Amino acid sequence: MEKDITIYDIAKDLGVSPTTVSRALNDHPSVNEKTKKKIFEAALERGYQSNVFAANLRNKRTNNIGVIVPRLNSGFQSSVLAGMEKIANESGFNLIISQSLESHEKEVANALTMFNSRVDGLLVSLAGDTENIDHFTPFLKKGTPVLFYDRIAEHSSNTGITIDNIKAAQNVTNHLIEQGCKRIVHVLRSTKINIYADRLKGYKYALMENDIPFSPSLVIYTDLVEEAGEEIVKTILEMDPLPDGLFVSNDSCAASCMRHLKLEGIRIPEDIAVAGFNNEVISRLVEPNITTVNYPGYEMGELAMKNLINYLENPLDGMLQNTNKITLRSELIIRASSKRK
Repeated sequence: MEKDITIYDIAKDLGVSPTTVSRALNDHPSVNEKTKKKIFEAALERGYQSNVFAANLRNKRTNNIGVIVPRLNSGFQSSVLAGMEKIANESGFNLIISQSLESHEKEVANALTMFNSRVDGLLVSLAGDTENIDHFTPFLKKGTPVLFYDRIAEHSSNTGITIDNIKAAQNVTNHLIEQGCKRIVHVLRSTKINIYADRLKGYKYALMENDIPFSPSLVIYTDLVEEAGEEIVKTILEMDPLPDGLFVSNDSCAASCMRHLKLEGIRIPEDIAVAGFNNEVISRLVEPNITTVNYPGYEMGELAMKNLINYLENPLDGMLQNTNKITLRSELIIRASSKRK
């Protein structure tokens, strides 16, 4: 293996001092343009790589921001990351992205990697089985800001950005009831995750408002992946009487459920009215289009990154000093999958 080219090698080749090379590569005004051009060309020709990491350590800033997501193969998370990337790029920061794969153990390992990489800040959407967030304590002790989004840590000193999931789920359930549904199945992940616990509350509140008794047998807990649709439909078809409404906590799983319901001869929305969540692309591609909640992922990513960078640039004025929760607006989008009236 060839050894790394240093500024001393370039200086020796060109007959200038290492200081001149260093200044030229940093575009210092004390070096004339002709000399700069020669040094840049020599550096390019010899494959010189600047030691950004060492320079960043001297500046106590890496310009890297860590992001830990539950899964990368999610339309919602992709939208959030796009919003984050836009703001980070505009502000001169890079993203280091990792996924926990819904595992607390993997999330702990990811957090340690981010800490050892000396990220300037950390954005996190918690894994499905995370209850204890002690693995983020080293960041707080060091003064590195941690901001949670979507799946946030409740009752912590950290800031979280989310939507009002209780109200959103309440709106969906009320809409299904307005369409004549009386037995509504709700499909969600574990209520250890704040967003699903809140959606279950909203579902229950809507039933209560309409004097419909809550039945635990109508609540199905699953991973909300596409493959779960077949099993969910099997469970639904075993119910007696058959439900007339289905509220699934994401659109891809709702679309899968619709497919398997139709294969069983169930008409949508005539027999079972269906609603999803997140306003993913698939909700507009399947027939009938899926009633859903517009969850502003891109805006959430932008806001999370703006606030984190604002805190890094102005720690005394930063958002993290002023609040521990920011709630974005969501919107119920009514489409053909639930329209009976």
